[in-house]
Amino acid sequence: MLKAYKYRLYPSKDQEEIINIHFGACRFVYNWALETKMKRYEVDKNHISRFELQDILVREIKPNNEWLKKANSQALLSALVNLETAFTKFFREKTGFPNFKSKKNPVQSFQIPQHYKVNFDKNIVKLPKIGEVEAVLHRTFEGKTKTATVSRTSTGKYFISVLVDDGKDLPEKETFTEQNTVGVDVGIKDFAVLSNGEKIDNPKYLKKSLKRLKVVSKQLSRKKKGSKNRGKAKKRLAKIHEKVTNQRKDFQHKVSLKLIRENQAIAIETLKVKNMVKNHCLAQAISDASWSSFIEKMEYKAEWYGKTILRIGQFEPSTKLCNVCGYHNKDITLKIREWECPECKTFHDRDVNAAINIKKFALQDQNLIVI
Repeated sequence: MLKAYKYRLYPSKDQEEIINIHFGACRFVYNWALETKMKRYEVDKNHISRFELQDILVREIKPNNEWLKKANSQALLSALVNLETAFTKFFREKTGFPNFKSKKNPVQSFQIPQHYKVNFDKNIVKLPKIGEVEAVLHRTFEGKTKTATVSRTSTGKYFISVLVDDGKDLPEKETFTEQNTVGVDVGIKDFAVLSNGEKIDNPKYLKKSLKRLKVVSKQLSRKKKGSKNRGKAKKRLAKIHEKVTNQRKDFQHKVSLKLIRENQAIAIETLKVKNMVKNHCLAQAISDASWSSFIEKMEYKAEWYGKTILRIGQFEPSTKLCNVCGYHNKDITLKIREWECPECKTFHDRDVNAAINIKKFALQDQNLIVI
């Protein structure tokens, strides 16, 4: 089973310089390879493989660009592997054509496939051509180390993410019933409402930081382009965004782990967030909730713990259907938070009713009896 462990790095000034050379070298190789593939296809409609690019890189590009030799050669080859992966995703998953990497982007990274060491006793990570870098190794791991990714955030912090194969197989899926399955309806007013009636408040971290964000953004807009003060203002703005991101991730990790540990199966609704954010009145609130990220965390944690994620279609009438008698209420709008069924006179909380229906639809698809 593969797991990634992320640690904060504290490189010296000299080490920072070498790390930045690696960022630039890998970015240069990636952009060169992308341009070469595009030109080759334009000229003769032919595909150039990663191994051909690797051969050209070693024979022609590196001898003509001596500064590339300051970077780890395997990190440069990893850039070619990443480009090949990007094209594979483009053709198979239709994720979008690969883009050129920008030097202006403060977020940079490169990969080291091997020949690095993590020393937990000394809190040091030894990287090829960079040396021993101080790190905060706050948790240990056991298993075979795979690829390590060194990255820099927009606030200038350095991290390393170590991919580890612990040699264990993913646990088998545990059997689930109607009693140990929970339906989850994500929303804006409440972050998540469960079929058992429990409601999880939406912390709205972005909304709480919006006032400060507007002030710092205005300060940034008044700074002269290219000045040091503009760079400082950019960093202040990036720190606020980073804090919001970290708060959101921490909250979602805690909620997703709680749901996974307490239930054998979780039923969720398939959402097309890309289409939902086209509503400009709700786009910011939807982005702040970050439902896709939350569901992604639940999915991989379910794999780790042998739990099951059940999905229902996006067009299932979970909100408008009475969970008691099945009456379909076509008149419900977004403003209506509570309603009474005209058939069975059951009083419904909009979100709780939706969560119960999500659970029912998911279990019916699994041919389980729902009482």
